[in-house]
Amino acid sequence: MTVSLVGAGPGDPELVTVKGLARVRACEVIVFDRLVAPELVAEAPPDALRIERDALGQEEVNALLVAHGRRGRRVVRLKGGDPFLFGRGGEEAIALADAAVPFEVIPGVSSLASVPASAGIPVTHRGVASAVTAFAAHDVEALDARGLARTPGTLVAFMGLAGLERLAERLVEHGRSAATPAAVVSAGTTADEQVVVAPLGAIARAAVGLRTPALVVIGEVVTLRGRLAALRRSAA
Repeated sequence: MTVSLVGAGPGDPELVTVKGLARVRACEVIVFDRLVAPELVAEAPPDALRIERDALGQEEVNALLVAHGRRGRRVVRLKGGDPFLFGRGGEEAIALADAAVPFEVIPGVSSLASVPASAGIPVTHRGVASAVTAFAAHDVEALDARGLARTPGTLVAFMGLAGLERLAERLVEHGRSAATPAAVVSAGTTADEQVVVAPLGAIARAAVGLRTPALVVIGEVVTLRGRLAALRRSAA
């Protein structure tokens, strides 16, 4: 295999998969996201070419992967979370396929469930929520807020911190109760993790000062955090 699209997991370097770590340790070129744990990038061989992706446009990243792949190099594209969940891994895979460059996708532990779980929030729970809906919230005005407000179960917003106040306003305008439990998890699974919990109508004020990356969880499952957090403390 020439190019490996590898999910690095949600932040904690120990949450990378065994297969993903093996590819990193054997690579000749590694193209990595800024939010990937430095400890994982350090696992690449000392003589591997290291390329940070954040200064590059997506087309430039695609071209790099194709160029190095065509040379037969062992390339790892190390992406936060999972490559195919808001990771643009599909675009990179299509570019490689169109260029006839062999590639593989190594799934990663997605933030969708792992970040809320780290904060003591199960995104589904029997008798509370039997469905979970994930969406990108970087453009709040473009969202189908009416549909989301009426969607049963848990809502999980990626890239939603900057527009959180407006997101909450739109959901409430379209019928979601302002009293709905909500949480913001910043730097989930890492030593810098911070969690705030508040009703949907007040969650933006409660989250002031939190940093990205952050995940927003909206739904009754958030009420379970208090009980589960207490159990985790007693177990520790």
